[in-house]
Amino acid sequence: MDWLTDNKIPLGNWMRTFVDWLNDHAAFVFYFISDVFGFLIDGLIDLLLWVHPLAFIAALAGLGWWLHRSIGLVAMTVLSLLLVVNLGYWADTMETLALVLFATALCMAVGVPLGIAAAHRAWLYQVLRPILDLMQTIPTFVYLIPTLILFGLGVVPGLISTVIFAIAAPVRLTYLGISSAPKQLLEAGESFGATRSQMLWKIELPHAMPTIMAGLTQCIMLSLSMVVIAALVGAGGLGKPVVRALNTVNIGMGFEAGLSIVILAIVLDRLFKQPERRAAR
Repeated sequence: MDWLTDNKIPLGNWMRTFVDWLNDHAAFVFYFISDVFGFLIDGLIDLLLWVHPLAFIAALAGLGWWLHRSIGLVAMTVLSLLLVVNLGYWADTMETLALVLFATALCMAVGVPLGIAAAHRAWLYQVLRPILDLMQTIPTFVYLIPTLILFGLGVVPGLISTVIFAIAAPVRLTYLGISSAPKQLLEAGESFGATRSQMLWKIELPHAMPTIMAGLTQCIMLSLSMVVIAALVGAGGLGKPVVRALNTVNIGMGFEAGLSIVILAIVLDRLFKQPERRAAR
């Protein structure tokens, strides 16, 4: 086997050369993207921190009641977020929420149209599937290195890494929902002379909406799972006290920050999940 190891394919050198070439010839593009995304995320963080915590909690509770009509959800939202305020992690939680909302919005804005296009074009999904498999299975730190080199230290490389990690969920689930639309409904639409646009908006998307919403909640959960990873490259939020607690072996700080992440994940998951349909009596 020596001949095989002695003739190593220089994949690592090729990737390093490619990243160096991008950094030398397209650095202005990455600086521009970093400045724009950094400005938008900082603005969203400032907006969330400008709102009084009690007003924000009341607004989320009202949103939960309007969407789900559940007293239990409202009580859980209020009590759990008041616990975050009590622990002193409200500002970090708002920073994490801003990153998650921004990453989720980017993933849905790109992933849903890609999933729709892939459902209508079989060749496109065949191209996307191995790419999505790679994005979901490759260790996060592997693509964290080039994003750190290209975008610099701060919240933007964490955002880009989060989007790469989470975007596969809305793409796959949108594809699944659109491609599983009943043939009877599609044939009925065609028989009434519906255009492709009308078929999409009036038949395929309504049928796929529960699946798309599942992709949204999965995207939120995947984004939250990247909070600690993003903190390693300079992003703020709840990942920073977790990393600090890990470095100092501070069990109390790690538990409180981790609990705040769990609380935020549960609240967002319950708020944005598809409302249950009540059975007609």
